[in-house]
Amino acid sequence: MGTEQKKVRIIMHGCNGKMGQVISGLLASDTEAVLVAGVDARDDGHNPYPVFRDIRDCDVEADCLIDFSAAPAVDGMLDYCVEKKLPCVLCTTGLSEEQLKKVEEAAKQTAVLKSANMSLGINLFLKLLKEAAGVLAPAGFDMEIVEKHHNLKVDAPSGTALALADSINEEFDNSYTYVFDRSARREKRPEKEIGISAVRGGTIVGDHDVIFAGTDEVITFSHTAYSKAIFGRGAVSAAKFLAGKPAGKYGMSDVIDELI
Repeated sequence: MGTEQKKVRIIMHGCNGKMGQVISGLLASDTEAVLVAGVDARDDGHNPYPVFRDIRDCDVEADCLIDFSAAPAVDGMLDYCVEKKLPCVLCTTGLSEEQLKKVEEAAKQTAVLKSANMSLGINLFLKLLKEAAGVLAPAGFDMEIVEKHHNLKVDAPSGTALALADSINEEFDNSYTYVFDRSARREKRPEKEIGISAVRGGTIVGDHDVIFAGTDEVITFSHTAYSKAIFGRGAVSAAKFLAGKPAGKYGMSDVIDELI
């Protein structure tokens, strides 16, 4: 008789937020992972797992923690993961420089996976763009990024758009500059430049186009998110990957590499 594989036990930090509830729903039917506890300052008791208002009170054994909370809550979460040697999938954005340094320090003592976008599709997109840019940019193609999001999104450009630009720029030792607004400029487009434009409207979840414009031809790479569930699925895949990993800093590229 074969032995049944143990499910990866996950703590959801920020369980009552939008993404926390998306992940709760995904894990309810997952055959490889289970949500064993949640942490949230506000709780009305509707979750089928125990919820702690303060992460320091969480005494449930787990294999990994997924964080979709808010920047002020990240410091305490990192302290907890370091103390418990608990791998952490860090999805919260808007961290300060001081917090980013704390992430680096935490990764010396436990496994930490951080990504600007948890979508598996976007992270494969990043890898493909580097290859495309390496061929097309030296051939004279100009590169432009257009990102579209809902009318409630307050930051522009999006973190994902910047990650796409950074991925391309890494291919050229970060020698390209970024431009976000050309309205005040009256000059020919510089060669070593990546333009990033932001559109805000309606309920667009996330739409990113990367345009390679050459002489007499244009190649466009596109990614469209139709729901926040793609970010939740990516976070769950990351948690399964990270469970049991040694201390260190990981990214979604590591998850992609294991999948392919």
